[in-house]
Amino acid sequence: MFTGIVEERGEIVAVDALEAAARLRVRGPLVTSDAGVGDSISVNGVCLTVTDVADGEFTADVMQQTLRSSSLGSLVVGSPVNLERPVMMTTRMGGHLVQGHVDGVAAIVARSPAEHWDIVTIALSEELRRYVVAKGSITVDGVSLTVAELDDETFTVSLIPTTLAGTTLGVKQPGDVVNLEVDVVAKYVERLLGARQPAELTTAEVTGESTTGRSKP
Repeated sequence: MFTGIVEERGEIVAVDALEAAARLRVRGPLVTSDAGVGDSISVNGVCLTVTDVADGEFTADVMQQTLRSSSLGSLVVGSPVNLERPVMMTTRMGGHLVQGHVDGVAAIVARSPAEHWDIVTIALSEELRRYVVAKGSITVDGVSLTVAELDDETFTVSLIPTTLAGTTLGVKQPGDVVNLEVDVVAKYVERLLGARQPAELTTAEVTGESTTGRSKP
């Protein structure tokens, strides 16, 4: 579990093609300072398992499914990436609960620099739209952001100087693809409500009868 507060902007130093997978070598001195084999590290919002770590770099294998459903498949040597270690119970929750399970990819539609921040508009698919609300949280390339505006096809976020300087979102441009993870709480609520509705329709409610045998008014 992560918080969407990027700790370090790392760099891809090697990409090896495997059978139905790829092996990434990532430079990240901070996130590897206490990492070991089997630990998790978020790379552009995707939770990956460390298979090797040495000299400020770590290796992770990425399965074909992840390559297809996220932007990791387009990474090349030299690509910058957002890195974050898993949250600890003693860590302040600076962002929101992030699983590192990408729900979809989307393109940046527009970018407008302002005096103290950049306003970025990102496409939003119909599949994910129902999980996103104005002033709610969304993860973009592993960065926890607040949805400023929302319409039927896009959502807008504001990137403060810290985010611009410390993450890859500072250099992303219209047309670039980003990973999206919606708030997991919204998905659980949808699931629970969907499961309760059929169960609540008892025979008496369907026929209009009360529990005493008399018809409801």
